[in-house]
Amino acid sequence: MTGAEPIENKTEQMPSPNRGVSRWPRPLLHVMDFFSSLRLTVVFLGLSVLLVFIGTLAQVDEGLYEAQNRYFRSLFIYWGPHGASWKIPVFPGGYLIGGVLLVNLLAAHARRFKFSRKKIGIFIIHAGIVLMLVGQFATDLLSRETQMQMFEGESKSYSEDSRETEFVLIDTSDAKADRTYSIPESKLARHPEIKDSRLPFVVRVKSYWPNASIFEEPPIKANIPPGSLKPAPTDGTLSQHFVLPEPVVKDMDRRNVPAAVVELVGDKGPVASFLVYAGVFTRQSFMANGKSYDVALRFARYYNPFKVTLLKATHENYKGTDLPKNFASVVRLENPKQNEARETKIYMNNPLRYEGLTFFQYQMAADEMAVQRMGRASSTLQVVRNPSWLTPYLSCVLVGVGLTVQFMSHLIGFLMKRRNA
Repeated sequence: MTGAEPIENKTEQMPSPNRGVSRWPRPLLHVMDFFSSLRLTVVFLGLSVLLVFIGTLAQVDEGLYEAQNRYFRSLFIYWGPHGASWKIPVFPGGYLIGGVLLVNLLAAHARRFKFSRKKIGIFIIHAGIVLMLVGQFATDLLSRETQMQMFEGESKSYSEDSRETEFVLIDTSDAKADRTYSIPESKLARHPEIKDSRLPFVVRVKSYWPNASIFEEPPIKANIPPGSLKPAPTDGTLSQHFVLPEPVVKDMDRRNVPAAVVELVGDKGPVASFLVYAGVFTRQSFMANGKSYDVALRFARYYNPFKVTLLKATHENYKGTDLPKNFASVVRLENPKQNEARETKIYMNNPLRYEGLTFFQYQMAADEMAVQRMGRASSTLQVVRNPSWLTPYLSCVLVGVGLTVQFMSHLIGFLMKRRNA
């Protein structure tokens, strides 16, 4: 038609899903595509479900703590034939699965999500999930549970691990303070000889038993196989004792009590050898190079800059039953560095929080039978150190706030559209 303007053929370019990251190097884009893939999310979520199932079943035979360390606190689960010195990874562990899911979530945000007002709730929800994963990882690495058992009138500035033990060599030649050298039990089990420039002696492990009993005389037991009792002719107060190896226990109600025969070697040769046993904390003394030393195998200790004294232990049950009604410990806390001394009461659901530690009422032996048996009432406090204890609460708050924000944004948008319709 004359005078008509020519018709222009225009095409609109659709936005690319990779917009905003197209300037990244191609190899990095491939890496981002892999780690932000939804398939990777589904696969590792499936692996996590399978891991929880396998790890839960394994607790029956391996015990709670062994199963947690092997399946959930590891990068890989290893397998090897019984008695073999080698193992191969056969399944991803909890740390690897959790780490991949965390990287997958962060990569998906960097690759596909674009921040906008409508997606504020989603970002807050994902921030809560990230905080939960990171907090759980920090808890596994940094948390510690120990116990502090005291009789009435007793004071302690340390708590003890209920399962891990340590071999200690204590230099007692200084009247003002002892110098303690500590070697974890895991090293005694793996290394026949321990050398360290900080140690005054070389420690040779002649024998090691992960769980054992010791006797002054061979016990009369029909169930002891011939040759099971091991004589331990050494120096020290346990020199004439016999060692009976016991099966390793894995349930939560019992714990292994290790024993070992160690020989201390100086510059001029062997100095002394000792049978050490964690079941009886016995410090055995000797002299060497003009200094006095003690040796012992004990449950690992963690010292604090303050002292706790048990003043009163209260044990009450409901009448006619063994059900606990009130377990309470009145303690005095003294911290000379901060010039602090105060009394407080610890009872069920009312812990003491101090210096990054939480003291819970754990066990009690203050009833009439316990006092008759031990002479004094006693109380055991569970001492928990967990620097990331707030992260689960914060992550739940973030997820809740994110869900609320996302729901409200959609609800307000829906109501505005309905009003304008």
